[in-house]
Amino acid sequence: MGMFEGKKILILGVANKKSIAWAVAQALKNEGATLAMTYMNEAIEKRLRPLAEELGVTDVLPCDVQSDEEIDNLFTELESRWGTMDGLVHSVAFADKDDLAKPFSEASREGFKLALDISAYSFVALAGRAKKLMKDGGSMVTMSYLGAERAVDNYNVMGVAKAALESSVRYLAADLGSQNIRVNAVSAGPIKTLAASGIPQFKQLLANFAAKAPLQRNTEAEDVAGATLFLLSSLGSGVTGETTYVDCGFNIMGV
Repeated sequence: MGMFEGKKILILGVANKKSIAWAVAQALKNEGATLAMTYMNEAIEKRLRPLAEELGVTDVLPCDVQSDEEIDNLFTELESRWGTMDGLVHSVAFADKDDLAKPFSEASREGFKLALDISAYSFVALAGRAKKLMKDGGSMVTMSYLGAERAVDNYNVMGVAKAALESSVRYLAADLGSQNIRVNAVSAGPIKTLAASGIPQFKQLLANFAAKAPLQRNTEAEDVAGATLFLLSSLGSGVTGETTYVDCGFNIMGV
């Protein structure tokens, strides 16, 4: 019997088989979890449905996280299908390529708002709805990166968005702890995902990372999945409001 047998978990952010969220979904399914997945538009739906089918996931629902109406509809649908839920995995981030490429001092107002809305506020909006279905407590996990606390080349406005996300994790943890709902972030090392492909000179970043990390390798999506399962499960029952680094130790180095 799997660790997540009988547990119902919503995952946002599966775009393809390179997605961190895909590795998390596979690991959760292997441990017996019942999953729901979301897509933002028809293009992503076409990619997602075969992946969901591969895992035997039938709850595949629309959700553009920029729309309060779509978020409301998602949780109304989940309540009617599931009644309650146990976990939320938020692996959603976006910034305009122009705002990643240009100097940070030239970030556009619209680009700044867009990155903060999709990458940080969306987690707050989802948490506010999910808590109502976590009637026996639960766990929420989001994905961050070291650029939240250090200035990383070419990360720019996304770093500010991730900083807002990590701060939101702390405030949500303080807010929801009385309901036995835990909220945490995983700060992963750079992984070659669809989202990462928009970061200029990403290949160079990967090479530098592996050379300087104590484990002398790049982080794999499976590494992040393992930590996420820990935080979602009863093994992490005393952990909330934390940012857990899964980056082969890179964050400890004075580089």
